[in-house]
Amino acid sequence: MSEISAVATAREGTGRPSHRAISGGKNLKGLVVGAVGVVFGDIGTSPLYALKETFGGQHPMAVEPATVLGVVSLMFWTIMALVTVKYVAIIMRADNRGEGGSLALLALVSDITKNSKATYYVTILGIFAAALFYGDSMITPAISVLSAIEGLDVVAPQLKHYVLPITIVVLCGLFWIQRSGTETIGTLFGPIMCLWFVVLAVLGIMNILHEPGVLAALSPVYGVELVVHRPWQSFLALGAIFLAVTGGEALYADMGHFGRFPIRLAWFSLVLPALVLNYCGQAALLLHDPTTITNPFFLLAPDWALIPMVALATAATVIASQAVISGAFSVAR
Repeated sequence: MSEISAVATAREGTGRPSHRAISGGKNLKGLVVGAVGVVFGDIGTSPLYALKETFGGQHPMAVEPATVLGVVSLMFWTIMALVTVKYVAIIMRADNRGEGGSLALLALVSDITKNSKATYYVTILGIFAAALFYGDSMITPAISVLSAIEGLDVVAPQLKHYVLPITIVVLCGLFWIQRSGTETIGTLFGPIMCLWFVVLAVLGIMNILHEPGVLAALSPVYGVELVVHRPWQSFLALGAIFLAVTGGEALYADMGHFGRFPIRLAWFSLVLPALVLNYCGQAALLLHDPTTITNPFFLLAPDWALIPMVALATAATVIASQAVISGAFSVAR
């Protein structure tokens, strides 16, 4: 969910109460579960496509041990630098009466620049931020839901031609149900996303056990070596590598909904370990069988679990997409 929607959803009433309302009726456990469901939906579905796009996108890299370890190393340290250090450790300290996001900060700046020429430029920044968010609210649901439905191609290749129509139907349905609000659906967000992250971790561990050497990718050395030895390829791959941190801004944007501590606790205790384990698991799978680059995420799972995984992945991407779409409706209102 984009940072703009944090203040908007709290004030415009999209079914998600503000931090004050939540903290008054729920304990820490409830806040953490709620944060997992609302805050981490976008970044939590990145494993569906990030590694696949890096090695099979517009500028594919060869599936070799050096490149696989290098890419996973770059992904891990990108997550650590942009999410853990930037947002969790630094940016979340810059709140506006407990609220986060660009609108909350612009409100502070507007008070400071009141009755001055700078007010014009502050307004332009706000419009620009809103425009970026509307773009995000169109792109994120499309790529997330499509990546989940593509699991049907793994389960039953004969259904490949139905992937795009089903995706369109799901996306149209997501935008349509916003008219009624999302309070009822919102109660399911936390438990489903908690299950999603547990499954990410389990699938990752299952494959890491076959190639435990992949954990060496957590060293920055492999990422640096990839950049030094293949600078142009690494540069082109950065666009896909950064998919691993899409939605990271939600940690700061939704701070007013759940509070700083519950979001940080959810990140360090569940979300971050699950993401790292899953990316390493996908890398281990590629090292073991490079042909699995066709869809490394779904091929992590055993054959009997493919259909349940497609269903769970679809639910997770629907949740992630619904959050950002809901924010777009709030900003429009």
